[in-house]
Amino acid sequence: MELRPWLLWVIAAAGPLVLLVADAQGQQVFTNTWAVHISGGPAVADRLARKHGFLNQGQIFGDYYHFWHRAVTKRSLSPHRLRHSRLQREPQLPHTLAGAVAEQQVAKRRTKRDLYLEPTDPKFPQQWYLSGVTQRDLNVKEAWAQGYTGRGIVVSILDDGIEKNHPDLAGNYDPGASFDVNDQDPDPSLGTPR
Repeated sequence: MELRPWLLWVIAAAGPLVLLVADAQGQQVFTNTWAVHISGGPAVADRLARKHGFLNQGQIFGDYYHFWHRAVTKRSLSPHRLRHSRLQREPQLPHTLAGAVAEQQVAKRRTKRDLYLEPTDPKFPQQWYLSGVTQRDLNVKEAWAQGYTGRGIVVSILDDGIEKNHPDLAGNYDPGASFDVNDQDPDPSLGTPR
């Protein structure tokens, strides 16, 4: 049976969609990596990884190693039982009552934990370019909600002078980013009017 090209596209697009739906429903999404407890150090871990068709991607911590298998689907709704059971039966792995310590990893959904709080500035509603009252704002609240803060950003403003000691500016004033173009000196303080 020959598959039509459009059908191949539908099949290819359905895979990620199924995983998104599964993630939204709280189902586990299994990866092609395992955490494996191996006594004996990195050389033993490398040898056991090769023996079972894995690549040892390094030590996680202590005697735990990160194994990756290229023949296993990167994301799957079901665990890869064959590879897992082979690792579980490996005699060189430490065993507990539950079997060998090898666990196929599950993809975790990452979410921000911080909260967006409305600014407490009493004049915030009057700042139409920030508050969204006129729908001509700069979408600042949406950017803040996504975690953008402006930390580490330096802004230079071309002006004819500033009060660098003003309480609103003093804590954030950067002399390295300042220059007086009129007087050709590094101090942009207001001088005598021209």
